Amino acid sequence: MKIVSWNCNGAFRRKWRFLSELEADIYIVQECEDPSFCLDSEYISWATNHIWIGDSKHKGIGIFAKDGIIIEILDWTNTYEDHSVKHFLPCKINQSFNLLAVWTHQNKSPTFAYMGQFWKYLQVHKSIFENILIAGDFNSNVFWDKSRRWWNHSDVVRELEEINIKSLYHLFTGENQGKEIIPTFFLHRSIEKPYHIDYFFGSSEFCEKLTSFEIGGKDQWLALSDHLPIVCEWTMNI
Repeated sequence: MKIVSWNCNGAFRRKWRFLSELEADIYIVQECEDPSFCLDSEYISWATNHIWIGDSKHKGIGIFAKDGIIIEILDWTNTYEDHSVKHFLPCKINQSFNLLAVWTHQNKSPTFAYMGQFWKYLQVHKSIFENILIAGDFNSNVFWDKSRRWWNHSDVVRELEEINIKSLYHLFTGENQGKEIIPTFFLHRSIEKPYHIDYFFGSSEFCEKLTSFEIGGKDQWLALSDHLPIVCEWTMNI
């Protein structure tokens, strides 16, 4: 099984061909258009098997799968104490495992922006985070932990590990959080401003059966987006 996560930085209707060359079973794409409202017939045809959410038809998060793979949207609320959080797209793949696609936002929150949005979502749903793969653009790193804040990126990682969900990049490379050698994002596409802010987190089976973890090369992908795609493979079938 191969799954790719990529923030395409918009205009995915002009970029999907490059991603499809990776020949994955499932693609998780942030900042893409809703195929249901797109006029590009080739993009619509490629995206026949998909689910999507977003604030605007022009930019949201989508999960795209090969024909024959069943994607069932899960009814997991996107609210925490009556406040909406975004964007989180949960689904079940072939009645086999849960997949949560993530694209965190500032969401006009002075306290719970970006990873704070995921922290809130985690508090509501962690009791049902079983046999799950979580992937996407978290816009976060230990680098931005604040000593006076009572939750941080580090706290989220710890809470996930307490329920046996680990970062697959750090598991595969042996690197520590905040010490990542390979970036996933370049601010303003500048190679002088690299950050690691995109992640795959997986429960035990995804950790045990992971065979490959790759991040796309900047020479190829920075022409298309400020993010690089993450490509994961496992010795398991969908």
